[in-house]
Amino acid sequence: MEMMTHSSTFLLPSIPPSRGDGSSQTYALVILNQRLPFFAPFLWNHAQLRICADGGANRLHDEMPAMFPHENPFSVRKRYKPDVIKGDMDSIREEVKEFYSNMGTEIVDESHDQDTTDLYKCVAFICDWIPDMDKSNLCVLVTGALGGRFDHEVGNINALYRFPKTRIILMSDDCLIYLLPKTHRHEIIIQSSVEGPHCGLIPIGAPSASTTTTGLQWDLTDTEMHFGGLVSTSNIVLAEKIAVRSDSDLLWTISIRRPQ
Repeated sequence: MEMMTHSSTFLLPSIPPSRGDGSSQTYALVILNQRLPFFAPFLWNHAQLRICADGGANRLHDEMPAMFPHENPFSVRKRYKPDVIKGDMDSIREEVKEFYSNMGTEIVDESHDQDTTDLYKCVAFICDWIPDMDKSNLCVLVTGALGGRFDHEVGNINALYRFPKTRIILMSDDCLIYLLPKTHRHEIIIQSSVEGPHCGLIPIGAPSASTTTTGLQWDLTDTEMHFGGLVSTSNIVLAEKIAVRSDSDLLWTISIRRPQ
């Protein structure tokens, strides 16, 4: 079974040169309609494509200048101008849409499609933007994906399963979540300066009859996990590299902290 390597170097101000640890990626950033995390400027600088999902444009417009209190707000908004605003346009304020449109941001109104979420629409756009040959290196970073309304959170998690071949990272100020497909073994390289120690492995899509890990305080050995039984929440990372193998797709989650 092929190994898939994961690393949260995108949380760092600068990404180290590739060491075969998943740091050589093409990043796309999606901003959803929840509070911007403190590391949003880092994600922005790492990304080659930046998309606001509907009301995420309000967040970018209102909150990014507050991260640079000693700068002119207009200059900050001009520097952090999204490439695209996409969604059903039921949340974005009209003056925000006009502001970015006048600066050259592409506005894609998909109000006719009420069967998919704004995140789904944005990820589909990104997958069309990246040539097929490059999708193996694509990583979609999503801010504002956690917190707020629970049905929105579930919809965002569902997007991980709707695009299982695309690396999608859901983030808030407090934690991140991504999918570990059962088709691969997984090596997770811990960025201990900005993430951990609290973590979890959650079999949301289907029960797991056998999951094995190394590097955790409470490692699993051919362990069965399912809702109504054992689920590996409130675990602790002990090693710099965590290994995971499972017969089921799992969600990996780990806490995020500010660098010391």
